[in-house]
Order: sequence, then C-alpha cells, then structure tokens
Amino acid sequence: MPDMAPERSTAGTHRAHVRVTGRVQGVYFRASTQRVAASLGLTGWVRNAGDDVEAVFEGPRGAVGRAVEWCREGPAHANVERVDVTWEEPEGLGGFTVRH
Repeated sequence: MPDMAPERSTAGTHRAHVRVTGRVQGVYFRASTQRVAASLGLTGWVRNAGDDVEAVFEGPRGAVGRAVEWCREGPAHANVERVDVTWEEPEGLGGFTVRH
C-alpha cells in the first residue's frame, strides 16, 4: 500500500477573503494581522495588494468572524476606510504566513 498523506479535513472550517482599504501600509498591519490570526488559531495569509492589504482567514466561523472584525479597526496607527469580505470554500491551509 503506497504511503499517502492524509487529506486535510475542511469540515466546520470557514474561509474569508478580505481586502482592507485606507491607511493600512507602513503601520504594521500585516504583522499585526498575523499575530491576531495566530491568537485565534486561524490559518491563511496576509499581503500588501497595491495600496491595500489582502488577507485570507480559515478556521471556525466565530474565530474567522473575529479576525474580520479586527480588520475593520486594524493596528493602532491604521485608518481603515473599507473592508470587503468574500466568503469562499476553504482550501485547508496550514499555518498563517505574511506573503511578500
């Protein structure tokens, strides 16, 4: 029998794809997002996207919702103008990374 990696279960997992607009670069938004996601036990990623910040959160719906709500304020020196959220099918991501 071949050695096969188990598939990641996404049952009970939700995924939010978020784009944050405003003064969100140069204020540690990505690093802060990574800390928040880790504290909530979420997987996904965050990156700069033009003048915006884009993030994906995967995990239990309540925790994902808290991360999305945090994005509406962001870190201390951010000035968030808008947060667009798209709910997507989870991919079963591992860890939470800052993409460059």
